[in-house]
Amino acid sequence: MTGMHQSMLFSKTSTGIEISPSKVTFALVGGTANLPRIDKVSSHPLPTNAVRVSILEPNVLDPEIFVNCVRSAHNLLLSRNDKVSVSLPDSVGRIMLLDLEERFKSRAEALDLIRWKLKKNIPFDLADTHLDYQQLKVRENGDLALLVVIASRTIILQYEELLTKAGLTPANIDFNSFNLCRAFESRLSLSEDCILISFYNGTLGITAFSQGTPEFIRIKELPGAMAVDSRLFMEINSSLLTYRERFPDRMSQALFCAAPPNIARNFQEIVAAAAGLSPALLEIKTFVTSGDNAPGTQEALFPYTAAIGAALRSL
Repeated sequence: MTGMHQSMLFSKTSTGIEISPSKVTFALVGGTANLPRIDKVSSHPLPTNAVRVSILEPNVLDPEIFVNCVRSAHNLLLSRNDKVSVSLPDSVGRIMLLDLEERFKSRAEALDLIRWKLKKNIPFDLADTHLDYQQLKVRENGDLALLVVIASRTIILQYEELLTKAGLTPANIDFNSFNLCRAFESRLSLSEDCILISFYNGTLGITAFSQGTPEFIRIKELPGAMAVDSRLFMEINSSLLTYRERFPDRMSQALFCAAPPNIARNFQEIVAAAAGLSPALLEIKTFVTSGDNAPGTQEALFPYTAAIGAALRSL
């Protein structure tokens, strides 16, 4: 059997969905994690007030319309695969970096320690908390550096139940910031020390990596902001000041940015002015190849960036 026939026989596809208040967006991705291929994308608008992002209350206000929109968008993919990786707006939950002095013997014990440490910072009932963590490294003083994600279990459960009702099997659920990093990972991983500043669906995200692991994360929702908005400059500037005060030895990092195509150059200039360093603009079109039934321009692909990043999780 030739190599080409083998690769076609064993080719795998993965589906990602991004849910926002305005639409549901799907990306069907094939190829490999190192050489991803966009096979098809689809989206369906959501009526105003069908979905309202909240960290406290159930997000889907009109379940029937939501299910119908998800089903319609997924049908456009013409994919038999009902397993999906899900990307939600960052403001559905909280992403934080936490240092833990105590040692733990099991995952359950770790979760208990994290809950105890965060009990004053969690805006909802601890019993309703969906909590996950990843150990990043052991610091020189022996503390464990953890990446922690929290969300309301009720909110996550509602999304899971409604996606299941739409005929899908939600396999992984995380947030847009993670999926943007995943979409651009092949470039970010070439620079162990780097900063990604993104503006996506009205949310500003700043993630700084040291030796390949995140050491600073700031996410700020700026609804209605344009790239020339002074709020963006001020948020980026103050975040970078905070970061450099905390880590004064980080000076030689690579700097990257990502933003909608129509404002990308303006955003790049704002980041450069705030950082005192010219950032490289990351465009999703350069990280994927487009199949016969998928768009290839940055304008057409950018709205699917988080869905593509979600799909890469299962590729």
